[in-house]
Amino acid sequence: MATDRRTLLADTAITVLADSGMRGLTHRAVDRAAQLPPGTTSAYYRTRQALLTALVRRLVALDQAELEERGAATPVPRTADELTAGIAALVAQRLTGEGRRRSLARYACAVESAHQPELREILVPRENQGRRVVRAFLAAQGVADPEERTVTLLTCVDGLVFDRLVHGGSVREEEIRGLVAGALR
Repeated sequence: MATDRRTLLADTAITVLADSGMRGLTHRAVDRAAQLPPGTTSAYYRTRQALLTALVRRLVALDQAELEERGAATPVPRTADELTAGIAALVAQRLTGEGRRRSLARYACAVESAHQPELREILVPRENQGRRVVRAFLAAQGVADPEERTVTLLTCVDGLVFDRLVHGGSVREEEIRGLVAGALR
């Protein structure tokens, strides 16, 4: 039961952070959002730092699971259009619903990690099946350094997601197509 409660609190903390920002992330706010008695969150995560660390670990676990699942369900694209479509689908998911919440929380945590190295360590980009699919496509296209190009491409896509979260709107497929073309040059 304790593990389930910890997961519930970490998931709720992600939502609180996404909806209220870093200043709104408190033990009491998580208790209220989870509809649990006051003091529940602090019983499991004694300090704000412990709560934030649990939130970041959970966020990374959710993101990794999503990328592994998407990558496993996606064969290596044969064309730039197929890669563009796959990235566009992920981007759309990151900008709506639960994906939007996680994206907002992820960027808030990334900014916070500039001041907290222990969070930065947790947030370091990890290998996953989604990344392997992009790298395999670029390698199959004869790109000289597929690892470096993969990192650059995915970082640029991440920048588009961040921009749209802040300024609104969606990422157009043409924007992604241009980034893919740049990675192939």
